[in-house]
Amino acid sequence: MQLELIRNATLKVIYGGHVLLIDPYFAPRHSLPSFTGRSPNPMTELPRPIDDILEGVELVIVSHLHTDHFDSVAKERVPKSLPILCQPGNEENIREAGFTDVTPLTESTVWQGLTITPRQGSHGVGPVAEKMGSVIGFTLEAAGEPTVYWAGDTVLYPPVVETIRQVSPDIIVTHSCGARWDGDLIVMDAEQTLEVSRMAPQATIVATHMEALDHATVTRHDLRQAADAAGLDPSRLLIPADGETLHLGR
Repeated sequence: MQLELIRNATLKVIYGGHVLLIDPYFAPRHSLPSFTGRSPNPMTELPRPIDDILEGVELVIVSHLHTDHFDSVAKERVPKSLPILCQPGNEENIREAGFTDVTPLTESTVWQGLTITPRQGSHGVGPVAEKMGSVIGFTLEAAGEPTVYWAGDTVLYPPVVETIRQVSPDIIVTHSCGARWDGDLIVMDAEQTLEVSRMAPQATIVATHMEALDHATVTRHDLRQAADAAGLDPSRLLIPADGETLHLGR
């Protein structure tokens, strides 16, 4: 498989011979309000033009409707006829934006030979999770490809642990910027990311969703330092830059 980190959670993935776009966030740098007063968002520009990013895309997956996962620019620029898989409950909102092929991911779904299965996530724990709203992750499986677990906007909590145990994925994509809302952790931080690596010794961890938003608390450098201090083999934790493409196998 080939995984390109565009920015934040946005990925362009070639998997099983098909091109997938995950959580498109296309807003220009500093075009959206700050979350904390530190900087307007997003804090970085897209690494390449939107038309280039969209070239060849066959399927879009939208995990939830926060603006840093499916923004107004994406709603304008993503072709309305492209099939979209989304979190149950978000389908009407996406259809209202003019998309004509929208399917809620309620159960394991086979699309063009790819098996896509929704997985539980929690955008924080306790009251902050209610403020953030529901989210999903998913797993990807296909003949001849590594099994991928895209955890999404979640902290490390029991259902994530159970997914790792049940699926034994080859690749785990984490959101590892340690973002906080009202002081509460709402995605994984460095320690939780390292804990994922410890509980899945067979897996390569790909840490994303970093350095794009002003409520993040963990940088790529911070995460690498923590991994080095913990003695983690650098080949087991990949921290791509925006625009970087990874070639991944079992």
